[in-house]
Amino acid sequence: MNNLPYIVLRDPEGARENLLPLSFTRPLSELRLGILTLREKWQLLLPGNYSWETAGYLAPKFGRAAAPAKYVIDGDIIPTKTYVDALERGLDMEPERIVNLYDIFMKNGEAIESDFRLVTHGRQSMPLSGTNTVIGDQSMIFLEPGARVEGAFLNTTHGPIYIGRDAEVMEGSCLRGPVAVCEHAVVNMGTKIYGATTIGPWCKVGGELNNVVMIGYSNKAHDGFLGNAVIGEWCNLGAGCVASNLKNDYTEIKLWNYPAHRFLKTGLQFCGLIMGDHSKAGINTMFNTATVVGVGVNIHGSGFPRNFVASFSEGGASGFSDVSLTKFFDIARRVMARRGKELSEVDCQIFRHIYDYADRFK
Repeated sequence: MNNLPYIVLRDPEGARENLLPLSFTRPLSELRLGILTLREKWQLLLPGNYSWETAGYLAPKFGRAAAPAKYVIDGDIIPTKTYVDALERGLDMEPERIVNLYDIFMKNGEAIESDFRLVTHGRQSMPLSGTNTVIGDQSMIFLEPGARVEGAFLNTTHGPIYIGRDAEVMEGSCLRGPVAVCEHAVVNMGTKIYGATTIGPWCKVGGELNNVVMIGYSNKAHDGFLGNAVIGEWCNLGAGCVASNLKNDYTEIKLWNYPAHRFLKTGLQFCGLIMGDHSKAGINTMFNTATVVGVGVNIHGSGFPRNFVASFSEGGASGFSDVSLTKFFDIARRVMARRGKELSEVDCQIFRHIYDYADRFK
């Protein structure tokens, strides 16, 4: 056993509820912001043996340390070198946090730039192919080993571009930083990505994306617009799927809030789709501005579905019906097998808990 300290990332009371549906399936520190998850940032800035203190139903998957912790840190805190220095010196400093769902895309640009400095410090990028066109400072482009980028337009005028291990950016794609394409992610031919956008591990994207965070293992592989959005894991947006991020009358956006059981004002003019894990949208699906979709949802058909869709629902503009857990598990197993992953019994227990919770909103 190493001599590193035990550190617990604790979900503060009330904070998880405010970040549903994304926090249904993970501790807050497992949310991705920038290139890394919050936990991954902590591990680089403050090395230690990390564990979680989270909701009881998540504990079998995310256990806590077996020894007394040196630090117990709120999992919604966005770690910075300044805050870690203050923590180690015992100084009182108010940290920055992820409080609302929209904080994830709104804070993503700054997080990509911060993570870029953190993960590339003292390292040299893999060489960039001469088939690419670079606008701006090429030193702000970093390729991890195995990354493949050919025939793309890369603009670092407004921020860095990070391409993760074994990721691929296909020919004709345009990336305007700050952008992170994480490990094993694929950017299909002709994709247009505006900052501040993160394509999480093993995601596949196409079409047009603007200020989007995809946590991981999700696909938006075809044409269609997605902006000011957060997409969980194991999601799929079909060909031609589009999501509005601006109301026609330019008025302030309201977003569904789980603990309030209603739509709350955000102070924002731009907000798109928030989608929980294992949810899907069929071809040509259209989402209204600021739509919140729960876990295990299957949306299809013409017209706009409502702005909040409860977990384990199936349907569209004409209405929704319940999705049985048996059907959900069958689909999830097939989807995860494509990435060489299995749906464990621990995962099934988590989804059973979420399924019972979802009934409150149907």
